[in-house]
Amino acid sequence: MTVSAGATLRTLRARRPLVHQITNYVVMNETANATLAIGALPVMAHAPEEVEEMAAAAGALVLNIGTLSTPWIEAMLLAGRAANVAGVPVVLDPVGAGATRFRTETAERILDQVDVAVVRGNAGEVATLIGQQAEMRGVDSLGVGSPAGEIARSAALKLGCVVAVTGPVDRISDGERGFRVANGDALLGVVTGTGCMSTAITGCFLAAKPDEPLEAAAEALAAYGVAAEDAAVGAAGPGSFHVALYDSLYNLDPETLDARVHIS
Repeated sequence: MTVSAGATLRTLRARRPLVHQITNYVVMNETANATLAIGALPVMAHAPEEVEEMAAAAGALVLNIGTLSTPWIEAMLLAGRAANVAGVPVVLDPVGAGATRFRTETAERILDQVDVAVVRGNAGEVATLIGQQAEMRGVDSLGVGSPAGEIARSAALKLGCVVAVTGPVDRISDGERGFRVANGDALLGVVTGTGCMSTAITGCFLAAKPDEPLEAAAEALAAYGVAAEDAAVGAAGPGSFHVALYDSLYNLDPETLDARVHIS
């Protein structure tokens, strides 16, 4: 197994996989545009009448609980089970787990009923899912009791999947092996939806590298971080950074990407 964000990006752009996303109202446009910019094809289907068919035809399924409603939860479960049957990898973003019981229980319900390949969340969200103490304010993590690397490893062992804990330094683990990704920029923290966009990009890379979810998740976060670094150059603040981020994802160069990522 090898780690090469450039090679996976090249494969992604050659295949242009369909990435089915059942996500939230706040970020739907952002994650669709990020998916297109990186080179994959988004579809944002959430009606229970069609999600099973769409998920089975996709290269990856992304489930994001940012703006929950009961019909959407049922759609996520239907899509997740259909993806499992079809061998389509599933990414879960447990947005705001720990903020309310409804969110926490929904994330737990998905993890119980769907075989999830990768969980991508902030430290507080992931810590909540494994019963560790975390301070959440809305969907933002304010504090946790353990280092991010320890949380990722513990969660991977308990949940039985790859876990990516994102922050100033991202930590990705399958419970036995792990990666540290040190790409990105502080402006990611002041634009709504950038975490959800990283989950969408994780789905894109997983669609291109479905048999190696640990490597795919690390490569996705590193590539996204490099794009953020490029977008920050010349940005006057969150607004111009946000616009530039799409351009930077689009302009990522597979030939030079591996020399720029900081994966250890």
